[in-house]
Amino acid sequence: MSNEKTPSTLETGESAVSQPGGPESRDASLASYTREQEARVVRKLDWNLMSLFFVLYMLAYLDRGNIGNARIAGMAQELKLDGNRYQWLLNIFYIAYVLFEFGVLLWKIFPPHIVGTIVVFGWGLIATVQAGTHSWGGEMALRLLLGAFEACYGPGIIYLLSFFYLRHEIGFRCGIFASAAPLASTFAGALAYGITSGHSHLTNWRLLFLVEGIPTVLMTAIAFFFIPDSAEKARFLTAEEKDIVRSRALRQVGTNAQARIGGIKLKDLGHVLLDWKAWLCGLMYFCGNVTYSSLPVFLPTILQDMGYTAINAQGLSAPPSFAAFLFALITTWIADKTQQRCFVLFVTAAVGGIGYIVLATVDTVGVRYFATFLASAGVFSTIPNILGLTLNNQGSDTRRGMSIVLINLIGQCGPFLGTNVFPTKEGPRYVKGMSICAAFMFFAALLALVQRVFLMWENSRLDRKYGSVSSSKESKDVAQENYGPNFRFVL
Repeated sequence: MSNEKTPSTLETGESAVSQPGGPESRDASLASYTREQEARVVRKLDWNLMSLFFVLYMLAYLDRGNIGNARIAGMAQELKLDGNRYQWLLNIFYIAYVLFEFGVLLWKIFPPHIVGTIVVFGWGLIATVQAGTHSWGGEMALRLLLGAFEACYGPGIIYLLSFFYLRHEIGFRCGIFASAAPLASTFAGALAYGITSGHSHLTNWRLLFLVEGIPTVLMTAIAFFFIPDSAEKARFLTAEEKDIVRSRALRQVGTNAQARIGGIKLKDLGHVLLDWKAWLCGLMYFCGNVTYSSLPVFLPTILQDMGYTAINAQGLSAPPSFAAFLFALITTWIADKTQQRCFVLFVTAAVGGIGYIVLATVDTVGVRYFATFLASAGVFSTIPNILGLTLNNQGSDTRRGMSIVLINLIGQCGPFLGTNVFPTKEGPRYVKGMSICAAFMFFAALLALVQRVFLMWENSRLDRKYGSVSSSKESKDVAQENYGPNFRFVL
C-alpha cells in the first residue's frame, strides 16, 4: 500500500503552528516546569480521568457480557432461545459494534463531556430495559442498540486519551483502561450468581439486567460533570497546572489543547486507508479479538469440562483473569518506558499462543489450568499494546482517530469467528478451538515483528531526509507527535 508522501506534506495545515519560531513556541517557553511538576499533573489526570473511564468500562463490560449469565438464569426458556438464537444475540452486538465505529470521531467533533454523557446514558438505559423484554426479536433490537452505544465508548475513550497523554505515556493508560475487562471477569460470575440466587418478585434474569444496568444510568451525571473537554478545562487542575498541560499540548501537536476539539480533516481520513501501518495494526487487532472475545465467555465452560463443578469453575476462572489484569498493566508500562512496543507485542502474543498450544495438546488438569493463566495474560495484554502502537504511529489527531476506527472495523470482525470456535460437541478438549486461537496469536506475534522492521526502515528514511532527532522524553521540541521534521515512528 502506498504511503510515499512525506510526513511534512501530510500535515501542511498544522505545520504553521509547529515551527519553533511561531508564537505558540514562545508561549511554551513561558511555562517552564520541572519533571516533578509535570509528574504531579499526570498523576492528577490519572486519578481523575483514568479512574472514571476505568469504572465506566467495567460497567460496559458487565452490561455486554451478562447475557451469558442471564441465559442460564432462565432467559433461554422464557425467550425460547432455541437453535442458533442465542448465538445471534451475541453476533448482533458485534455487527452493531462494527457498523457504528465511526462514532469514535464524535469525540473530536463535539465536546467530549456531551458525547460521553449521551453514550453512557444510552447504553445504561438499553442494558436496563433488557429486563422488560418478552421476545427474542425485542432482545435482538436491544442488543443492536447496546452494541451501537458501546462502539462509541470503548474505542472513543482510547482516542480521547491521546488528547491528554504524550506518546510515551499513552500505552500504559490504554493498559489501565483495557485491564478493566479482565478485572470485571474476576467477579462477574460471582456477582451474577449473587443477584440470581435469591427469590424476588422478578424473574432472576430480569433482576440481573436491572441491577447491573441501573448503576450505569446513575453514572451519567458523573460523566457529564467530570469528563473535561480538554486538559485546559479540567476542573481539578490549578492555573499553574493548566499552563503545564498547555505546554504539553504544544510539545505534542503544536497547538493548545482546546483547539484540538471541534472538527476533523477529511483528507486525513483517506490517508489512513492507504497506510500499511494502520492495516497491519488492524490485522493484529483481528487476531487478538478472535481470542479476546471467546476466552471470557468460554473459560468457565472449559474449566467445568476439566472436571470441576459449575460453581468451582466460576471461582477458578477468577485467578487467570486477575493475572491478565496485572500482565496488561505490566507490559504496557514496559512498552511505554522502553518505547519498544513491537517487541512487547511479540512477547504477549507468543505467551498467549503457548497457553493455547498447551490447552490443545495436554491432558493433565493441573497443567491445563496453568495454561489458562498464560492464555489469559497473553490475550488481555496484547489488545492494549496494539492500541498504544496504533496511536503512536499516526501524525495528526484526525489520523489517530481514523486509525482507531479502522483497526476496530477490521478487529471487531474477530469475535464472529472467536465466539464460534468452541462448539459444545467438541468438549471437553476443544482441540480445534484451542488450535485456531493459538494460530491467530502466533500470527499476531509475527505481524508485530514485520511491523517493527518496516517502522525501522521508515525512521531511517526520515533520518536521511531531516537528520537524526532526540528521542528523549524531556525534549521540548514543538509538535513532536504530528508529521514534520521532529516526528519519528515508535518501534
